[in-house]
Amino acid sequence: MGFKKMALMITYLPKQEKTLFSFLSVSVLLFLCWGVIVVESGIGVNWGTISLHKMSPFTVVDLLKENKIQKVKLFDADPDVMKGLMGSGLEVMVGIPNDMLAVLSSSSSAADLWVSQNVSRYMVKGGVNIKYVAVGNEPFLTSYSGQYQSYVVPAMTNLLQSLAKANLARNVKLVVPCNADAYESSLPSQGTFRPELTPIITQMVSLLNSNGSPFVVNIYPFLSLYGNSDFPQDYAFFEGTTHAVTDGPNVYYNAFDGNLDTLIAALTKIGYAQMPIVIGEVGWPTDGALGANLTAARVFNQGLVNHVLSNKGTPLRPGVPPMDVYLFSLFDEGAKSVLPGNFERHWGIFSFDGQSKYPLNLGNGLLKNAKDVEYLPYRWCIANPLKDLAEVNNHVRLACSYADCTTLNYGGSCNEIGAKGNISYAFNSYYQLQKQNPRSCDFDGLGMVTFLNPSIGECRFLVGVNDHASSSGFRLQNSWISVVLILLWDAWFFLV
Repeated sequence: MGFKKMALMITYLPKQEKTLFSFLSVSVLLFLCWGVIVVESGIGVNWGTISLHKMSPFTVVDLLKENKIQKVKLFDADPDVMKGLMGSGLEVMVGIPNDMLAVLSSSSSAADLWVSQNVSRYMVKGGVNIKYVAVGNEPFLTSYSGQYQSYVVPAMTNLLQSLAKANLARNVKLVVPCNADAYESSLPSQGTFRPELTPIITQMVSLLNSNGSPFVVNIYPFLSLYGNSDFPQDYAFFEGTTHAVTDGPNVYYNAFDGNLDTLIAALTKIGYAQMPIVIGEVGWPTDGALGANLTAARVFNQGLVNHVLSNKGTPLRPGVPPMDVYLFSLFDEGAKSVLPGNFERHWGIFSFDGQSKYPLNLGNGLLKNAKDVEYLPYRWCIANPLKDLAEVNNHVRLACSYADCTTLNYGGSCNEIGAKGNISYAFNSYYQLQKQNPRSCDFDGLGMVTFLNPSIGECRFLVGVNDHASSSGFRLQNSWISVVLILLWDAWFFLV
């Protein structure tokens, strides 16, 4: 995944009366352009896999189905993930990493090979329901300094030809997930694409339009708030604001609608006013920064879901919400780069082990936890209270260079557990990552194993999961077997 640049600080409109005439006009126009009237949104999720502790893809698919989440967006086409999706019926968007765009843009045979290996092989009876292929991820980010932008349209052209050769062009649509910094404006109605991008995006949108594909955009009000101390906090949410933005006859009460209408205005200016839009990423992190916490994430995501499912649309598209919305993200990803901020590892609506972080209703009842997750034994590694910890710093640095310690930093949920707590958290994170290998809790005698959960308040000391388990037959089905194995583990540990 590319680094997300700070999203635009845009907002905007007063309510427009939705008359029957205006609704029918929009509906008929959409029908003429697309053959489909878009009236309801589907809520999907981004399933990222840059994780330190990975659950079996089969367990993840079970979790998705249990929660009636029917749409999944991936950032690649990982064979293990695709195997887990076989026969699931879930609608899938697979991704092509940005670093593959150059070769795909210059070689039709490379495009043929990619389609064969990552699409055709799975589009069989009982296979994977691939609906979209994402050509890159946020390739127009300003932070990339134009590195990928010239490859996007040629890569799309070659891939479209490859899909046609494979007789998949009618069923699989190409899309290009864009970040909100591809367009700019002080008010939504004045939205335009960045000048240097306008020719390329016009070509791209023409290709999308001719093939019945939507425009995919990633919108992050959190990043607007995180990156600008003057950004009004209540405007980032959906609960009403004292900082509404007036734009002509329209008033905007939340950043999401303002951002989306800025895109709509930009599309209108290049001749595609009715282009269907999919929200590729949107969400709120739960840790790693001030304002990133469980309460804020719940309020934002529930407000977003309610807003989208109400089918109110936006002031520029009343009654026409985005086609689909993919929450970012399904799980925390503890191995992601923290260059944009420590919050990058904490976007999940579920923790790494498939446990819901907070009550959230996606339209089918509150989230349900993953079932039959195989945890490692319930034991933790902590700082030995009987040892002098004066020489511990190098051990902590080493542990955190491998494991995720971002919650210990300012704004994190474990920031106030004290010096010894910090040491214990670092030791335990490394210990769990090493599958509780006894030697990984040594730290020159400064660590020790405990069976008492050292978690404090919202600061959770994790227990790792067995990432080799699956829901298709490899689980330990009987609880007494699990108990025996734990007892054997304990006996072995005390003997060594």
